[in-house]
Amino acid sequence: MSDSSPSPFPPTPDAALRTPSNLRLRMIASVAMIAVASVALILGDIAFWLLAVVVALFMMAEWGDLQKVPPKTKRLAQFALSVPLATMAPAWLILETHDFFTLGLVAGAAFFVAIVTRLPRLALGVAYCGLPVLALVFLRRQDDGLLYAFWAMALVWACDIGAFFAGRSIGGPKLAPRLSPNKTWAGLGGGVIAAGALGLLLWAEAGLPALLAGMSPLLAVLAQAGDLYESWLKRVAGVKDSGNVLPGHGGVLDRIDGLVPVAPVAALLVVIPQILS
Repeated sequence: MSDSSPSPFPPTPDAALRTPSNLRLRMIASVAMIAVASVALILGDIAFWLLAVVVALFMMAEWGDLQKVPPKTKRLAQFALSVPLATMAPAWLILETHDFFTLGLVAGAAFFVAIVTRLPRLALGVAYCGLPVLALVFLRRQDDGLLYAFWAMALVWACDIGAFFAGRSIGGPKLAPRLSPNKTWAGLGGGVIAAGALGLLLWAEAGLPALLAGMSPLLAVLAQAGDLYESWLKRVAGVKDSGNVLPGHGGVLDRIDGLVPVAPVAALLVVIPQILS
């Protein structure tokens, strides 16, 4: 549901593409982005890893911009993040994969950035950008990796779509007006229902474990929380979008903010039963 009050932020470079008259163009762009992600997901291996690396580095750049750090400092953070990203490569490129070792490298890269720059918030961005990428790459490497990774990504897409249409058609009380004036409680409900329906569909038709299907609505709530957290980051930085690399959509962080908290939790839901069994 649109908000008629004037925006407190200056217009973004792609503002002309974000008007209601260009809603069709934005939807086409959304479909294109989902298609690219889906193709990389299906191909797996180096294609999925390369897409993940590119996305993570764009995320880190936008995080640095939100923290208003100089370009040189931002590049330092990207270089630090590139070390664990490199160890996420397919085994045939690096002889053997060690996901827990990579997890330690993410923490090490964050610690390095904190010590060198003395900017703990910039260091937090290393984990914020690195952990979801590691989680998705880890999910894709599992025996049923295509299903697991698709479930984690698609439930966020379903949540966004359900929230969008429920919010526009029902409206009602705002969810968090100070952070995101367009979000409503009806939209949250629509997103939860859509993600839950997707989980049930994948359980019935694709063999998704019942635990994962049952957790889909809760992960939809987590996706909405991730969206609100990124809205708070932008409010603090005084900007409307995290970037403008995606015309009509803002930055990469704007597009995958819901996936940031969902992917690591999804990976935990997959790995914990394996450890306990």
